[in-house]
Amino acid sequence: MKFWFLSIGLFLITSCESKTHTSKKNTANNYKPKMKKMDILYSYTILYVKNVPRTMEFYKKAFGFQQKLLTPENDYGEILSGSTTIAFAGFELGNSNFKKGFTESKLNDKPFGIELAFTTSEVEKMMKNAIKNGAVLLEKTVTKPWGQEVGYLRDLNGFIIEICTPIHSQ
Repeated sequence: MKFWFLSIGLFLITSCESKTHTSKKNTANNYKPKMKKMDILYSYTILYVKNVPRTMEFYKKAFGFQQKLLTPENDYGEILSGSTTIAFAGFELGNSNFKKGFTESKLNDKPFGIELAFTTSEVEKMMKNAIKNGAVLLEKTVTKPWGQEVGYLRDLNGFIIEICTPIHSQ
């Protein structure tokens, strides 16, 4: 009887160990959570700025983005920047949307804890062009331990812009 229980115990231990040590399903790199399909899509980032046309002109000259839309009132505009639209709205429009007001981003103030990140294979070239067109250097380009080149600027309105190389999966 003792032999029978010992055999079952050894079988359970070895089967658990082999699943723990050899199963790819248990590794963090292969973990894929089951996602429920949602009827929602991230489409816009809207920055509230003092001067919409001037800000759009900066993004066109500094990064080569194209204008998608600018209202006749010059209080709202969008640029083509990839799969997510970057939009700019005037302070007045922002105040009409948010009855309790909002904090305006200003170049002379400490930046907000949020950034726009743009990927490129030519980080230094983009950084220099943006600075030439009015951006302010926040942090020089560095290479991160994972090999990505990253530099930080502030736009005309004080928003943080990260210029970086894409992160490649290993």
